Amino acid sequence: MAEKGLMKKNSGPEAPKDPVAKRSSFFIMFESVMEASPRSGGKPSQDIFLEGRLADIAQFTGGVKDEEILGLLSNCGGLRQLVHSIGVSVKTYKEVPPAVDFVLQNWGKTNKYESGTKLRIPCPSDGTEILIKLEDYAWSPDDDIPGKFAFEFEQAGELATATVIFYLHDRYRMPEIAIEPPVAFGSNEYGEMIAKSLLCKGNNKRLKAAIEKAKRGEDVTIAYIGGSITQGAGAKPLHTKCYAYKSYSLFKDMFGKEDGSNIHFIKGGVGGTPSELGIVRYDRDILRDGAVDPDIVVVEFAVNDAGDETKGKCFESLCLNILSAASKPAVILLFSVFMNDWNLQDRLAPIGLHYNLPMVSVKDAVVEQFRLTKAEGNIISKRQFFYDIYHPTNDGHTVMADCLGHLFAETDQSVENPDDIITGKAPVIGNEFVGMRLLDRSNCEGYAKIEAGGFLETDSELQMAEMDDHPYGSKQFPHNWMHSAGTGSESFRMTVCSKSLILVFKDSGSSEFGNAEIRVDGHLAKVADPHEVNWTHCNAVILYQEEVSKEHQIEIRMASGYENKRFTILGFGYVS
Repeated sequence: MAEKGLMKKNSGPEAPKDPVAKRSSFFIMFESVMEASPRSGGKPSQDIFLEGRLADIAQFTGGVKDEEILGLLSNCGGLRQLVHSIGVSVKTYKEVPPAVDFVLQNWGKTNKYESGTKLRIPCPSDGTEILIKLEDYAWSPDDDIPGKFAFEFEQAGELATATVIFYLHDRYRMPEIAIEPPVAFGSNEYGEMIAKSLLCKGNNKRLKAAIEKAKRGEDVTIAYIGGSITQGAGAKPLHTKCYAYKSYSLFKDMFGKEDGSNIHFIKGGVGGTPSELGIVRYDRDILRDGAVDPDIVVVEFAVNDAGDETKGKCFESLCLNILSAASKPAVILLFSVFMNDWNLQDRLAPIGLHYNLPMVSVKDAVVEQFRLTKAEGNIISKRQFFYDIYHPTNDGHTVMADCLGHLFAETDQSVENPDDIITGKAPVIGNEFVGMRLLDRSNCEGYAKIEAGGFLETDSELQMAEMDDHPYGSKQFPHNWMHSAGTGSESFRMTVCSKSLILVFKDSGSSEFGNAEIRVDGHLAKVADPHEVNWTHCNAVILYQEEVSKEHQIEIRMASGYENKRFTILGFGYVS
């Protein structure tokens, strides 16, 4: 893709002049914290994806209600019809401000990631606004929809705040938006909002046991498993400002002995993945293959499980897997929320009620007050809570942590339940996936017979996730099998004895990847498309689910027309 950063009709971006500054405008980003993450194919950057989201961003960040304006944001032609200029300001916090580039990339009609316009604009990093006049640039005739913004830095880990404003052509008018006061953390009103998050105290025997253990100075491990919000998306810096680390810190401050070094932290959040994948990776990412025995596990899949094809069976099975451990860990169900006020609490909370688990609902805490003005009692607005339409800001992560902290405090002050949680009852949705284990290239010997065929290579370009308190990403499912153009046409074949089997394969935005056919006992079970999501991502699908364990033959081969493409088998989840 040709970059168009220098293809201008005049001298370049400029500081806004009064006639432009007085144009009607709205925020796309307002003092959003940026963190430079390493990229395999370029400079460290923070990406803000716009596909299918730009109108929502304008509505919730910019306060746009005009349907015509929102409609114009759906494609590149409409955007240029609406927007006269884009104002961008970036502020870093170093004595010598580092170089920062602002990138605007449109997806193309012919080749989504390559045939659209890509502008790269150098920005001062002292907070000065530059103005990008759209009429000054040559735009690709193949532009389809706005794809993404990015802020590119020289070094990974750089932090900055960024504001992006759309200045409109004269015919479009927007009311001015008042800047909101900071969130009054610690106020009585804030405390009342947080208290609403306590959906269910549940049976407190296990959680109180962990608290008392911590007070005695014994080692206590609090672990978190979930999606991108648990990973820390939206928090900057992600590894210390995410709700998981903040709530762990609260627990340590509340109950840890002396300096709190007896309290330990495990975080296993992976973006864009449901409990269907969470149950496959639980042993690896939380138990660390038997090396870790957590005392408390927070489970957060309330906004990810729309993609769970078991409709709650994997979630319930995951909870039962954790609860059935010999060490009797406490399980806390955490229900996060999207900007459109949606989550799957109605589906998942009955599981918590059935087993009498502690449950914390961020939705119950914040959604009702989102609808109020500041004069009516709003504590935190959507613009303050959400970094984008899915993920919280640092303030939003603080709210989530405080909701968990409220449960900790309430449990500490409550009388202990005399009896333990009962797990042997009939399930609410299903328990068919209890006992799920991960099978990959590192541990398959002795359980499954595998002939790799043309899937000989190991894929190293994998989804990354920041585990525990690490600022760097860890590769997900590194012990994989990959087919490529040069590895031949032979099928991957596996003989395995199990009653359930989940395939985990790599999703990718690269055109080098193609479809694969999966056969179970000679019958076509699924055609796996690695472009369903179109970004480097772990995709879990059920191959079979049966009442009794028996031997099955699995064959994976490239589909017709894709013989020279890549396909990566990340691993399998099985119940023996």
